[in-house]
Order: sequence, then C-alpha cells, then structure tokens
Amino acid sequence: MEDVALIAQAQAWLAEDPDPDTREELARLVDTGDHTELAARFGGTLQFGTAGLRGELGAGPMRMNRSVVIRAAAGLAAYLKKQGTPHGDDTAGLVVIGYDARHKSATFAEDTAAVMTGAGLRAAVLDRPLPTPVLAFAIRHLGAVAGVEVTASHNPPRDNGYKVYLGDGSQIVPPADAEIAAEIEAVTSLAAVPRPTEGWETLDDAVLDAYLARTDAVLAKDSPRTARTVYTAMHGVGKDVLLAAFARAGFPAPELVAEQAEPDPEFPTVAFPNPEEPGAMDLAFAKARETDPDLVIANDPDADRCAAAVKDGADWRMLRGDEVGALLAAHLVRRGATGTFAESIVSSSLLGRIAEKAGLPHEETLTGFKWIARVEGLRYGYEEALGYCVDPEGVRDKDGITAALLLTELASALKADGRTLLDLLDDLAVEHGLHATDQLSVRVQDLGIIASAMRRLREQPPTELAGLRITTAEDLTRGTEKLPPTDGLRYTLDGARVVVRPSGTEPKLKCYLEVVVPVAAKAGLPEARTRAAALLERIKQDLARAAGI
Repeated sequence: MEDVALIAQAQAWLAEDPDPDTREELARLVDTGDHTELAARFGGTLQFGTAGLRGELGAGPMRMNRSVVIRAAAGLAAYLKKQGTPHGDDTAGLVVIGYDARHKSATFAEDTAAVMTGAGLRAAVLDRPLPTPVLAFAIRHLGAVAGVEVTASHNPPRDNGYKVYLGDGSQIVPPADAEIAAEIEAVTSLAAVPRPTEGWETLDDAVLDAYLARTDAVLAKDSPRTARTVYTAMHGVGKDVLLAAFARAGFPAPELVAEQAEPDPEFPTVAFPNPEEPGAMDLAFAKARETDPDLVIANDPDADRCAAAVKDGADWRMLRGDEVGALLAAHLVRRGATGTFAESIVSSSLLGRIAEKAGLPHEETLTGFKWIARVEGLRYGYEEALGYCVDPEGVRDKDGITAALLLTELASALKADGRTLLDLLDDLAVEHGLHATDQLSVRVQDLGIIASAMRRLREQPPTELAGLRITTAEDLTRGTEKLPPTDGLRYTLDGARVVVRPSGTEPKLKCYLEVVVPVAAKAGLPEARTRAAALLERIKQDLARAAGI
C-alpha cells in the first residue's frame, strides 16, 4: 500500500509540474517503479528556513524545481500582503529578484516575478546573473518590500537555492521564516497560483551603477592603491563586477584565473566551488606562482564571500576567515571607524579583543548574516566562513566585492610601509595573544549521524578536551541572555573554546575550535603556533571521540 500511495503522490505532482525536464525525469521514475528514488523525493518537503530554501535540483517536493519555487513565491507573496504591503495598484509593494548562473536560476527568477505580479505586487528582475550583494543593495536602494536571490552560493553543481530578504535589506529571521513557511504550506495547487506571462520590470544597469558608486564609501580618500592581485571568480558571477569596482578604485587590474573566470554551472575545475575546499584554489596558486602578486583573492560563485591567500615563505597559503576578519577589523580601527563590531559565535574571539582595545562596542550573534546584519549600530561584521560586511549602510549582508576592495587597500597600505598582511597578523598576535582556529567538519549522507552525535554530546558531555578543563558547557537550544535558541553546543575551556552545530545549508556537522596562546614578543610566535596547532589537533581527536564521529 505504501508503494501505491507513493506512485499516486508522484502522479499528482507530475500532473501539474510546469517544467518539461522534471516531468520527463519523474515520469521515468514512475514508469520504472524506482521506489527508492521516489521515496527520497517524496518523503517530505524542503524546509523553508536559514533565509529560504536550498537543495538538489530534481522533481518532487524534496528537490529544488519550478513547482517548489512557485509555491515558495506564492507563500512569500501571501505573507507580504498579510503584513499590510500595498498591492493591486500603482503603489503596490516592490519585490526585487536576482539570480546567479546555476542551472535553472534564471527560470526560477522569472517564475518568482510572475507569481509576484499575479499576486498584485510589483516585481523587478535584475537583467542578468549578478552577485548576491548587488541584489541585497538593490532592495534598500529601490525601496523594495522584499527581495529574492536565486542561488546555492558555494554548494555543488547539482544544487540550487532561494534566499529571501525583507525590506530592510537583511535576510529573514524568525518568526518571519515560519510565517512564510505556513503560507507556502497553504498553497493547495499550482493551478491556484496566478502566473501572468508579463507585467514585471527588467532592471537595467542603473542599479549596478549605483552599487558600484556606493563602493567609493568603502575606501579611505587618497589611500594607497598599489597592491597587485590574482583573482578567481570560481566559475561564478563575480568577475565583471569586481573588475569594474577595482578599476573604479584605481587598483591595478587583477590577473585572472582564466579557467575559472566565466560563469559555468558545471564548475568543471573544482570538486566543490568553495574556496575553503581542498584543491579549489590550486589554479589560483599556480597563477600566483607565475605572476608574483601581493595578494590572491577569490569569490565564491555568487560573490558574497571573499577568500584571500598570501605568500608565506616560498609558496602561497589561504588565510583563514578569522584571519581576514581580524585584518579588516584592525584596518578599520586604524582608519578611525566608529560603531559596533559584530561576529557570529563560531568566529574568533580576537575581534572582541580588537574592539575592546579600540573602545568600540562588540556583539556576538547566532551564525549567519541574517543575525549579524541586525546588530544595532553595526559598523563591521564578519563570520569565519569567509563572510564580511564592511559597508552595512550599503549592503546589509556579506559582500565579497567590497571586502576584496578593503583588503586590497590594506595590502596596499602595508606595502607602502614595506610590510605584509602576515606582518600585521603577527602584530595582532603579540598584542592580543595568538588566536588559532580550526574546524572539525563531517559531511554525511545520513542526517541521522548528525542527530546522533548531538544527542550523544548532550547525554554524555565531555568534561575536558586536550587536557583542558571545560569550565562552562552551554546547550544553545535553551538560548542565552543575548542569543535566541538554536541547535548548538558551546564549551568554554581554560584557554580555548568549542562550538558544535549542524550546518544550516549542507549535510554537515561543524565543530569550531579556538585556542588562545599568550605571546610576549614576536620571537615567541613560532613556539606559540606549534603549541596551538598541537592543542587544536588534540581537541579535534577528543571531540570526535566524544561525539562518536
């Protein structure tokens, strides 16, 4: 009977699927009676959360496809109208829609525009694949009530996603996500969703020009602009915008990693199009060995993240997100920035030390820029996963283009003094202690492994890691004075910190580790780094054992 019900569910979905590609795919699965694959696609629905949807492309409610997107758009439209958003006349609320260059992204964007128009709202679509921060900028620039970016960021080629922003230009947070999800659930059938074939606006380059003009505010007037860079777009949409921003600022034109410069939804040169993944930066490093720049810069495919690499001895190495986060903070402090410096709880505590020394407010938030962007009085925010918000008045989200500009300005200023980014990192270590970070990340096929690990840590919590006593253990599902509840655990140790949480966007368990080693003088840094590396490795091993992973 279960198989009969599964086939009936698939046939009902097939009957209203508007996409010939997924109709053909699903019809084949029904015809061949592939119940395992059908069960995987119809065993639930993609959950709307973490700012929207993300999943593998394919037919069925557990995949990203036109049917799922149309329902999501209809739910968002219904939510906006219930919030009192004007609709149905010339003053109707505006929803801005952007998209990346992944498979189906343009189609999903057009479907969203059609649904918004059919619901009596105004819709405007960016005219080509552009970086996510351009969409985030456009929301506030155009006075929109909401924005949608069709992107799966740095996920594998088979994935796509649907990121939702409200009118303040920030990604959605509770309770809006649950309220939108409820409206999506209330969509009975696609036939009940009006989808006209015209009536929305296609935006021209005026929005992009305004975004580029806003980048002027990121850099200091008359700052050095001499640093030479190698740049990779990681097969994404960042190249043209970054080149335009660099030219506008007067930096030398970056040397491009040609093999990864143009958008390609197959991401043929990388296993995962994420600068943090092993091998993803190999071509950029090869280009750097040829051209000997001052800095290597990479964006992820939708260009909201920025990675950097520097020459360390005879070869090149990636800077950790926490290292870039501290460098940008120190640069802004030196420039006299005022306002709150903020970071997520999984990022290095070094930012707090820098802010405290400068007499600036500092805040910690839950993971994600949907939280960081909402910090009152925000001047600078970052998280360790290569996300940096350096101009919150322009873009209230992470922005890999403006972060690249600011980092290149810093490299230029240091170059003028005969110094490098590594020299500044050494200075920060001596001033505040060596803050060394690492991550234990486990990718799984079975999500039950993650649930089991979290349960085991809650039921049998460790009392020490790497011989360091755990002084406080917090179950973040209960929330704290400053943090709303989330599925995570935080351990504070003598001279170290560990945060464990399931990823919100990938099938991963992530454990974020930090140790702080005091350093009396620069001469003590090699020994401190050796000690920190050994401690991090031991914490990894002990934590993996405690979690059963």
